[in-house]
Formats: sequence, C-alpha cells, structure tokens
Amino acid sequence: MLPKLPVLDSWISTGTPAEFVTTILALGAQRTSAYVCFANVHMVVEAQRDAGFRRILDEAALVAPDGSPVAAAVRWLNSAGTPQPRVAGMDLLPALLEGAAASGQSVYFYGTTEDVLAAMVARARRELPTLRIAGTCSPPFRPLTPEEDAAQVAAINAADPDLLFVALGCPRQERWMAAHRGHIKACMLGVGQAFPVYAGLESRLPVWARRLWLEWAYRLWLEPRRLWRRYLVTNTRFVYLLSRRIIAQLAGRPAARTAI
Repeated sequence: MLPKLPVLDSWISTGTPAEFVTTILALGAQRTSAYVCFANVHMVVEAQRDAGFRRILDEAALVAPDGSPVAAAVRWLNSAGTPQPRVAGMDLLPALLEGAAASGQSVYFYGTTEDVLAAMVARARRELPTLRIAGTCSPPFRPLTPEEDAAQVAAINAADPDLLFVALGCPRQERWMAAHRGHIKACMLGVGQAFPVYAGLESRLPVWARRLWLEWAYRLWLEPRRLWRRYLVTNTRFVYLLSRRIIAQLAGRPAARTAI
C-alpha cells in the first residue's frame, strides 16, 4: 500500500498517479472489500470538523490528494523532498478504465443520473471496446430504505465487479463506501464529479488554469448557489488552519488539533 503523510488531521496517500493506478488495480484484482477516497480541500476541512468523518478517511485503503492545495500541503507540512503531484479522480477514472480493460477487470458505475451513466457507458464502449462493464445504477436522490439498500447491494454483488466507481458527492459517497465495506465485494472509489466530466457533459479548465489552482473558481461560477459556501468559506478555513499548522511547526511547537 502507498505510504501516507498527514495534512492537518487527515492522512493522505503519496505517490505518482501511475502508482495509484497500479495499487487500485491490485486492490480490484484481490477482490478486497476496500474503498478509496479522493481528498480535496472540502474533504480535509470536513474531516477536521467531524471526528466520525475523519475516521472514515483513516480507514480508507487510499486517500488520494485530489486537490492541488492538498497535494502541495503534503510537501509543506512534511518537508518532503519530492513534490507530491495532484491525483484527481477526474484524471484517474479514464486511466483506471484503460487499466481495467487491459487486465480484464470489470467495472460498475453507481451514482448520478441515468443520462450521465448512459453517456459514460457510450464513451467507454466507443474508446475501450474490451472493457467489461458489469452494470450501472442511478440511486434516488434521497436516503434509501433498508430494503432498497439491500437490493442494490445484492445487485452489485451479483454483477461481481472488480472496481465500483461511486459518485454521490462528498461526504455522502465516502460515508456510503465506509458503510458498505465488508458488504460489497469490490474496491470502491469515490470519484464524485468525475462522472459528468468523463461523460462529456461537463468541461474542465485547461491544464494551465488547473496548475494555477483555478478549478474551484470555475466550478463556483457554474454552480454558485450550491457551492459558494463550500469554496469561499471552506477554502478560507483551510488556508487559516494550514497557516496555523505551518507557523506552529516553524516555531517548533506541537500542532494542536483545532476545533471548528
């Protein structure tokens, strides 16, 4: 498994994107009931605020540094000699589908809408004709009854995927994966917004803009009502907490956990 380093009170896995792909495919091949999180600023701040959610991240097989600030903080807070690259779910999803097709592993898509899932399947079948798509499911946008949940778990296990991609939004998808560890016989990956991007229904910023950490501003412009608090308030909180931690380390003081 890839080594982890702390960012505030979350443990973030380290390595290159290729190493993440190799490790995840190995988890799929082992048929381990495990889950992988892709941590952006929102997730790290949520873990700082909520001890229960922090435990969910702690118990993940991998916690990829999805956000550029999180990847940078891995180096800043741990004096790492080598910069940690961003390992975004939007980038790893197509790479993992390619790897699954090459290795004969099957995949399952869980979350979002039927239209998004149909577009994803169409692209995957067009570009990766040998990829085994075990199934898809668009759950209702409400809490499931115990009977509905049991039926969906049974359907997923009957389809028998090696990799289960989950897009329910943070922190819902992380809580869902943690609750189903040991019940679903696959490696689960919470990739969130990667579904509509892969489907071609939502565009990404150019690489140069992503390198300037502007992706959050672009998504805020697209969905201001839903995301203003997450990006403006949460990002500010992250900068504050990170600054406190760096100053404490420079002063040689132990970094106390900061309540939110």
